[in-house]
Order: sequence, then C-alpha cells, then structure tokens
Amino acid sequence: MSEVKRWSAKRKQEVVLRLLRGEGLDELSRETGQPASVLSEWRDTFLESGLSGLKQRSNDPRVEALEKERKALQAKVGELLMDKELLEMRVARHEGELPFVKRRSMP
Repeated sequence: MSEVKRWSAKRKQEVVLRLLRGEGLDELSRETGQPASVLSEWRDTFLESGLSGLKQRSNDPRVEALEKERKALQAKVGELLMDKELLEMRVARHEGELPFVKRRSMP
C-alpha cells in the first residue's frame, strides 16, 4: 500500500477489522506503512467507541445541533412510551383485565 499522510475513518476501520479478524499486527504494519503502535491505538479506540471514535472532526455546529435534537427526541419518545404503557394499564384495569391495587386506608 502506498504511503498516505491522512487516513479516513473508513480506511482505519478496514485495517482495524482486519486486525480483529486475526491478521498479524506486524504484517499489517508493514503493508500499511503505519507503526504497530498506531494500529494498536486504532484498534483500541475502535473497540472503545466504534467508528465514531475514529472520526477526528466533530466541531461542526450542525452536528452538535442535530445531536442535541436527537437526544431531545429520544427523551420525548421515552416519555410517550411511558404514557402509553400507563394508559394501557388503566384501560385494562377499567375493563376488568387487571385487579385494582389494594390500598391501605388512612389511620
């Protein structure tokens, strides 16, 4: 493989997957022209955080805005699912499918 100054996340992923499939570290180091320590670091980073860990550029404000929106939407979906489950339980109790919870009377 020819010497490349900048490696894309996709190319790093391909090398890491070859390592994980059992190819030798020294052999891949010679083939790629990257030191074994760099390849090991890529592998460890990938195992810790997947492909996103190999991407260097994350300072894009659009990405941050989308990530914030995704988290807010995930939270809303969670709330809606909880509301749905509670409503289903109330309907089931009302229709006699579930017994009502016995409560103790106040002293």
